[in-house]
Amino acid sequence: MTVLRSGSASDVGLVRSSNQDLALETTSLFAVADGMGGHAGGEVASRLAIDALATAFGRQPTGTGLASAVVVANTAVWQRSQQSAELRGMGTTLTAVALVDEAGHDVLALVNVGDSRSYRFHDGELTQVTSDHSLAEEMVQTGELTPAEAMVHPHRHILTRALGVSPEVDVDLWRIRPTRGDRFLLCSDGLTNELGDRQIVEILGATSDPQEAADLLIRAARTHGGSDNITAVVVDVVIGEEDSGSTPAVAVVTPDFLPVPVEGDETPAVDRAPLPVPEARVPTRREARKAKRRERRRRRGRRLITYRTFLFIIVFVAIVGGVLYAVRWYDTNSYFVALDADGTNNGNELLIYQGRVGGLLWYHPRLVERTGMTINDVEAPYNLKVEAGVQKSSLADAQAYVKGLQEAYYADNTPTATLPPPPTTTSTAVPGASSTTTTSTTVKGTG
Repeated sequence: MTVLRSGSASDVGLVRSSNQDLALETTSLFAVADGMGGHAGGEVASRLAIDALATAFGRQPTGTGLASAVVVANTAVWQRSQQSAELRGMGTTLTAVALVDEAGHDVLALVNVGDSRSYRFHDGELTQVTSDHSLAEEMVQTGELTPAEAMVHPHRHILTRALGVSPEVDVDLWRIRPTRGDRFLLCSDGLTNELGDRQIVEILGATSDPQEAADLLIRAARTHGGSDNITAVVVDVVIGEEDSGSTPAVAVVTPDFLPVPVEGDETPAVDRAPLPVPEARVPTRREARKAKRRERRRRRGRRLITYRTFLFIIVFVAIVGGVLYAVRWYDTNSYFVALDADGTNNGNELLIYQGRVGGLLWYHPRLVERTGMTINDVEAPYNLKVEAGVQKSSLADAQAYVKGLQEAYYADNTPTATLPPPPTTTSTAVPGASSTTTTSTTVKGTG
């Protein structure tokens, strides 16, 4: 599952009287349109394009569907321009990115027409994904201009491709695997005309909040001149799919953002030429080194277990082991007195078991000692307790309890000893005496 977070901002700038830029920011679709064709025409073109894009993409939320939606947006702007003389010749640029599901994989589909740009910012590095559809950029591709010369060339604003200027349009399409930590910037040329890559990198890296990043970019562009409308949409990949190392079912753009054909991809149901594949630019020395490192990693194969996964496994095993040890200790350090569960002596003999009455989880009671007593040797008040099982904390306590039962039984069932008879006494009267004198004689046995 992929989770995105975004922020957007737009400003009229310090020169223009109206804002012909328009940003789109939803949960899964983000876009920037830069209208052209006069005060009214530019605003109408960007609004028509954004509305048509959102509606058409909602009907087909896939990578191909996004490219088709751009074609629908072009038709909407073109038809409107043909219906009204004051809108004749209006058009707009459009760059957009959408989170789509293709063959069970989350993919960021990115499209572009014109010179509004999309960048990827990751680990402090800024990479321009899109290519400007301008005369100056074509001269750079053919080697007639250097990138530095193109930035100040008088024809840098002449577009070779835009929405609404003709009934058909070619759309550049990329499919990019969403990686956690990725930050995408979609912007009009009002931003890139004022800020260089280094300044954009500093701002994107200064805050983790995409809305704050968008606001800072607009403020910086105004400070550096604000000669045009300025619009920026910042999209963060908060949670991205883990790379399994195997080739996914959907095409994933390589790190230098060259589109890869999608297996089984359906051609959009529109009458237009196939989507073009942008020409590969010559990689820099730094990019070449990174590509070599990636290739070495692919040859070695990805690690099946990362350090974090290994640490998690260790912690998990330790916790489970601790729980199992605690359960076993609790069970083996408990004893109880109960009747013979196996039925010896008709199940009436008192036995001492190790464990818990009834057992604990997968630990079953273990016989420790036979007492020789039966339930008939137990006084009535204790019968129910013994039948249910009497739990004790140690073997000594269990043995003491059995001894106490024995003593109680013998105390109540031992006969009382017979006492000897009292001594015998006789009385003898003396004749002639005036009074009676009693002489006690103890009769003893003879012999």
